Amino acid sequence: MGEWSWPSEAQLNGIRQTVSEMAGRGIEDVRVVVSPYRICPLGAHIDHQGGTVSAMTINKGILLGFVPSGDTQVILRSGQFKGEARFRVDEVQCPRKNANDGSEIEIDEESDWGSYARGALYALQSGQNSLVQGIIGYIIGPEGMDSSGLSSSAAVGVAYLMALETANNLAVSPEENIEYDRLIENEFWGLRNGILDQSAILLSSYGCLLCMNCKTKEHKLIHPPKLGENHETEWQKAYKILLAFSGLKHNLTVNPGYNRRVAECQEAAAVLLHASGDGAAEPLLSNVEPEAYQTHKHILEPNLAKRAEHYFSENMRVSKGFEAWASGRFEDFGTLISESGLSSIQNYECDPSKGSWRIWSTVQWCRI
Repeated sequence: MGEWSWPSEAQLNGIRQTVSEMAGRGIEDVRVVVSPYRICPLGAHIDHQGGTVSAMTINKGILLGFVPSGDTQVILRSGQFKGEARFRVDEVQCPRKNANDGSEIEIDEESDWGSYARGALYALQSGQNSLVQGIIGYIIGPEGMDSSGLSSSAAVGVAYLMALETANNLAVSPEENIEYDRLIENEFWGLRNGILDQSAILLSSYGCLLCMNCKTKEHKLIHPPKLGENHETEWQKAYKILLAFSGLKHNLTVNPGYNRRVAECQEAAAVLLHASGDGAAEPLLSNVEPEAYQTHKHILEPNLAKRAEHYFSENMRVSKGFEAWASGRFEDFGTLISESGLSSIQNYECDPSKGSWRIWSTVQWCRI
């Protein structure tokens, strides 16, 4: 980890200039939302079951420059996609996915890449917010890093939420925006993921490891230990984070494998809860006591047994990982990441050949 280098002043000025020309407004009127990508060292694929996860943001992500439009019109351009997205904040937005069967619902859109802005409007409308002001905006992310496993979709959703909220003078807490972005992913897109991604984006702090209990929503920042008088420099030299992109991209909203594995986790939870006499509880693995899992795991079908094993073993790795991070045992932390990756492959059965790359395939920790 080096000095925070993103966004650069040149990047910010370039975005301000673009929006200024789009809107015919002064550069000083342009606001820029900085919405970083995230990594999940430990806690892969357990947030949707209410597990505890770790996360931190990186110095790459989404930049959204905007000004209030002066009316209800939303006008958006992208640095990566062609065309212009236009709609109005007084239009009622409907989910892209049918909640009953997951089939796509057709929406009259000028540009598909603008759908996340519509999703942000959908979430804010669902929260009974009154929006009367649109935005004129320009959004851009790092070249080639969309759909790369770093939560670009959550970063885009959070950026649009914050821009629309600012334009309409809405005071919204990070915790509320975590819920709004969940509505974008779960309801608007029909993706059954958890709250890891948006929590990392909205709650992380430089140099810290975010601890997020996805069941209770309790969270805290864990600092590495102070190593000496120059501790900030020393701990930054104690490890490096390597992000390696396979070149394969994966859009989870159109891939049925993600939702299928979530359903398998819930099916395993239902079996275990029923066997332990708690069948009325919500079928989430976080509602299964570890002792009940150990007692009844033998009755699970092979696929369900693998999903449950990943959840309970990953929760243990997360707990050990927080202890290792807080005490500066970065080699131990890296070993746990390797074990997490192996479980993601063998038990959660992510398929790297189809681009389903998460933290276990993109992050290495090196002692130097």
